[in-house]
Amino acid sequence: MINNILQGDSLSVLKCIPDETVQTCITSPPYYGLRNYGVSGQIGLEESVDEYITNLVKVFREVRRVLKESGTLWINLGDSYAGSGKGAWKVKDKQRHTYVPDPDSPQIKIKNKDYKSKDLMGIPWRVAFALQDDGWYLRSDIIWHKPNAMPESVIDRPTKAHEYIFLFSKSPKYYYNNEAIKEPAVHGDPNPPRGSIGVIGQKNKGSRVDKKRGSFNGKCKDLVFRAIRDMRNKRSVWTVTTKPYKEAHFATYPPDLIEPCVLAGSKENDTVLDPFFGAGTTGLVAWKYNRNFIGIELNREYIKIAKRRLANVQMSFT
Repeated sequence: MINNILQGDSLSVLKCIPDETVQTCITSPPYYGLRNYGVSGQIGLEESVDEYITNLVKVFREVRRVLKESGTLWINLGDSYAGSGKGAWKVKDKQRHTYVPDPDSPQIKIKNKDYKSKDLMGIPWRVAFALQDDGWYLRSDIIWHKPNAMPESVIDRPTKAHEYIFLFSKSPKYYYNNEAIKEPAVHGDPNPPRGSIGVIGQKNKGSRVDKKRGSFNGKCKDLVFRAIRDMRNKRSVWTVTTKPYKEAHFATYPPDLIEPCVLAGSKENDTVLDPFFGAGTTGLVAWKYNRNFIGIELNREYIKIAKRRLANVQMSFT
C-alpha cells in the first residue's frame, strides 16, 4: 500500500487504510462542474452543489480517520460559475490531450434556487465551512496566485488568476514545520544597500574582507549575519506559475505549489496521502523529499500516466 497507487473511488479505498497511519493529506479534488473525465462514479458531476459538498465531506471524514492526531489536510480548490452547462468541458481528444467544448454537457446547470446564471458559486469556501462543521479545524486559507493565468473571454468581470489552498488540522495541536518553509523577509527600504556584484553593503562603505584571516569583519560581517536572520514566516499568498504536464489532458497542480505543504506537514519517512491522485504530482514531491505516499485514483488511464511520471525517479510498482 505504501508508495503505491490504489485504483478505485476514494471513499471505498480509504476504508481499507488503517486508522492513524498517515501524517498529512495533500490533494486537489475534481472541481464542481468543470470537467467530465469520462469515468463512472466521478466526483464533480453531481446535480447540485450540496450533493457535491456532501460527497467531499464523506471522503475527507475518512481522511480524518486515517490521519494521525498530529495530521494535517491541504486541499486545493477552484471555483465555478453557475450557468446553462454549455460552457462545460469534456475530455474527448485523448491523442491531442486538449479540452474541447461539450455543448450537451449538463454539469454546470445549477438547480439550486440560490444560484442565478453567472453567479460565482463560492464553492471552495462552502466546502471549507462544511468540513469545519464536520469536525476539521480550519487553520488557513492560502491564495494560489497564478501569474500566467489563462485568459478569459469575459468583459464584465476581472479575469480569474487565483485558486485556494485550505489548511485543516485534525486536532488543535498538530505538526507544522514553519522553519522548513520560511521565506526571505521583504523590507520597504527605498534605497536598498547595493554592492558591485549584488552583495549586501554599499560599495566602499562597509569594512573590507580580512584577507589574512579570510573572514568578514566590521559592518560587512554584521550585514551578512543580518541577511541570514532576515527570514520570515511564510505568507498566505503563494505566487506559482502553472506548469502543464504534456501527457495529462486534465489540470495538474505544479510541484512548486505543494512543496511547502509536504515540507511543513510532514517529516522524512512520513506518509503523505492523496485520494485524488491524478497525474501523481503529490507522490512525485513526496518522493523527492524522502516521504512515503499513498495515491488513490479512479481513472486507470491517469494511473498509467502517474506511473510513467514516477518511473522517471526510478520507482517500481506492482
